[in-house]
Amino acid sequence: MFEWLWAIFTVVAAGGQTLRNAMQKELTAMVGTVGATHVRFLFGLPFGLLFLALALLATGKPFPRLNSEMLTWTFMAAIAQFCATALLLAAMRERSFVVTIALSKTEPVHVAVFGLVFLGDQLSFGLATAIIIATIGVVIMSWPRQLGATTLSWHSAALGIASGATFAFSAVSFRGAIVALGADNFIVAASTTLALSLIIQTITLSAYLFIFERENLIAIFHAWRPSMTAGFMGAFASQMWFLAFALETAAKVRTLGLVEILFAQLVSRQMFKQSLASREAIGIGLIVLGVVLLLNM
Repeated sequence: MFEWLWAIFTVVAAGGQTLRNAMQKELTAMVGTVGATHVRFLFGLPFGLLFLALALLATGKPFPRLNSEMLTWTFMAAIAQFCATALLLAAMRERSFVVTIALSKTEPVHVAVFGLVFLGDQLSFGLATAIIIATIGVVIMSWPRQLGATTLSWHSAALGIASGATFAFSAVSFRGAIVALGADNFIVAASTTLALSLIIQTITLSAYLFIFERENLIAIFHAWRPSMTAGFMGAFASQMWFLAFALETAAKVRTLGLVEILFAQLVSRQMFKQSLASREAIGIGLIVLGVVLLLNM
């Protein structure tokens, strides 16, 4: 049972992240791209601190001693994450919700490379095969239905892929922070890293918005109800991702996380009334095949 915990955490995280992305997409029109990015951090911080308090209370463990390596990994991951989120939301303004999510999900390839280079996470043949198959599915699903000036946007494609690469670096860095913390309880390690990253992100983006986009910072508080919901969902999804990172390599976690595309398709049909093309269906099939291979390794 416990050896499958990382997979359970990952699937729950993917579902929560899909809902958060949908909420942030709606908020972009009201508070701008950076403002919508900030919502997940500013309104997620209280919930992140609550998750940490509950983790310490439930486990009976003391607050872990922070170290310079953990702090460095967390800072790099925190900055990369809000940059990736901003890139993702910018891409969503140009392409359909589900295709944008798909473009960003070239992430597992980047994760595998970054994990090997920075953390020494080994890449088995089975994992490499699963990543390749799933990524081919992403590419097929992301390809425009018609090759024309109005449908093919290399700018939006670049934004989506850049988002995936930046999310990948963030994921590897968060795992590096959790491992470097050296806490003897994975829940405490994950919760501590989440709370610290949210503090860094909230301070950084609040300062940026106060200086450069003060009207959007004010607009965030005017839209506090949807922002609070998006903040909670963002913190909850991140908590699940971090719990998975504490138990398994980032490459395996983020490859399984491709199930988010299935959730994104459901959201697109229900919220944005966007249909599924046959080519996108084939892509989803390959993604599912890659995930199945991953879980049977």
